[in-house]
Amino acid sequence: MDKNKRVMEEDQKIGGENVTEDEVHSNLNAEQEIIREEAEEEEGANDGVELLKKQLVEKEDEAKDCLNRLTRLQADFINYKKRVEKEKSEIYQYANEKLAEDLLSIIDNLERAVTAASEEDKSNKLFQGIQLVMKQLTDTLGRHGIEEIDALNKPFDMNLHHAVVQEEADAEADIVTEVFQKGYKINNKVLRPAMVKVAK
Repeated sequence: MDKNKRVMEEDQKIGGENVTEDEVHSNLNAEQEIIREEAEEEEGANDGVELLKKQLVEKEDEAKDCLNRLTRLQADFINYKKRVEKEKSEIYQYANEKLAEDLLSIIDNLERAVTAASEEDKSNKLFQGIQLVMKQLTDTLGRHGIEEIDALNKPFDMNLHHAVVQEEADAEADIVTEVFQKGYKINNKVLRPAMVKVAK
């Protein structure tokens, strides 16, 4: 608007009688200066827009980086939480492991006493009491996830059995023919392997 107004004023002067050639050149120079200033202002405004665009891109990159770090941190926390819950669950599952190992030797001795008893002893109240105590012990272990490994007449499994003797037998090769000491598992983990004799 200012530019148009000045051009009109200059045109009025040129149309008048008092205008000299120097004044016309002076007016043209003034107009060119105004145009130059406006162009510089516009260029400065464009530079400002470019700067804002660059800053916006930088801030978007920072936001993406923060989001990625937050996502990784959240994933790490979820994994940590799962690991802690699993460890806690295992602690509860296997808390009785040491106590069970100690009780197994007592059960072994009670079984030896029952096996060594004669036919006369089997009718004795003391013998029946020993059998009852042994059954109570094994039932108690069973309630806590501790169970006997079934080994007799089963294929030899080095994860479940410990072979102490290997001999020729009528049974197929690698079949357990005798159990010297019972094995036990706690929640599908071997607490003690069965001590066995294996057929060749």
